[in-house]
Amino acid sequence: MFSSIGVPRLILILIIALVVFGPSKLPEIGKAFGSSLKEFKNATKDIVTDDDASKTEKQTSSKS
Repeated sequence: MFSSIGVPRLILILIIALVVFGPSKLPEIGKAFGSSLKEFKNATKDIVTDDDASKTEKQTSSKS
C-alpha cells in the first residue's frame, strides 16, 4: 500500500501538513505519533512473549 509513496510525495505530504496544522502543532503531532507507536510496540511484544511462553509450556508438558 505504501510502496507507491516516494520521496517527492512524502515531501508534498509534509508540506501540506505544515500548511494545514501550522508549525506549532507539528511537534505535538510527532510526539503523539511516536508515543502511540511505542505503546503499539510494547503491546505486540507482550503478545509475542505470552505466545512464546505458552509454546514453551506445551513443549515441556508434551515431553513429560
